[in-house]
Amino acid sequence: MSSISLTHPGAPAAATSRAAMWQLAAFVGVLGWAYLPMLRVFADKWLNDPQYSHGLLVPFFSAFLIWRGGKVDALKPLPVLGCGLLVLILGLRAVAGALLFHQLDAAALLLSLVAVSLAVGGVPLLKRTGPPVAFLVFMVPLPYELERNVGAPLKTAATVSSTFLLQTIGLPAIRDGNLILIDEVRLGVVDACSGLKMMVTFAAFSVGAVLLMQRSRFEKLMVLLGIIPIAVLTNVLRITATGVSFNVITDEDTRKFLHDGYGYAMMLVGMVLLALEVWILKRLVIDEPEMLKT
Repeated sequence: MSSISLTHPGAPAAATSRAAMWQLAAFVGVLGWAYLPMLRVFADKWLNDPQYSHGLLVPFFSAFLIWRGGKVDALKPLPVLGCGLLVLILGLRAVAGALLFHQLDAAALLLSLVAVSLAVGGVPLLKRTGPPVAFLVFMVPLPYELERNVGAPLKTAATVSSTFLLQTIGLPAIRDGNLILIDEVRLGVVDACSGLKMMVTFAAFSVGAVLLMQRSRFEKLMVLLGIIPIAVLTNVLRITATGVSFNVITDEDTRKFLHDGYGYAMMLVGMVLLALEVWILKRLVIDEPEMLKT
């Protein structure tokens, strides 16, 4: 296998790293061709479902993370192990194809990238490519069963919280199942309003921020723990803003425009809250070098 040449004692470290990256890119290209049918299904989601549009950016961000890491020294290719894993992954692909389970096929793709990294550069290369490969999970749309089973509790929580917030600001809001009644206004919190898909989008941005941040582990952990509360809060604010607007405005076209506009504004609000969280953490957490200076 050509990757064996990477271990030649006379090869410069930079040339070795570049060769490994070119080999990795070639293997990734072959995998992209092999998984093209599955990627086409996902691309339809990315292009036609606004709440999955971030999937188009995920591969580019992963590639940026690999490029940002620079060269990898002391590569130790494991071609036998890597190719052995690829053979096992073919079985997983067969199961995914038999079940028409695209998410399982996506898992096979990510595992294939891990196997290729081991074959080309061993554990040192896998340490570099591991986080970017793991980040690719955010390009995979959620399975329907997960959307239904997790989305339903989120929808109920959003309805209860939004009703309470509407009552707090003085509107006569009453909850009836997943309906919010405000005088003559009937505001339905449907599956698309559960906030689950937007939570996935916000999680992708938050994890991306953590991968780029040069901060303490505690701060990164707090950012990750803040994903669900911030996502739920932004969804509640969106539903509440929609309820207030529908109570004041009667024109259907204007209502529809505002409803869609609030949906797009959710991510902006979430990013502002994320930036606020990072700003607060920066002032609460003192680095050890700064403590020594004081």
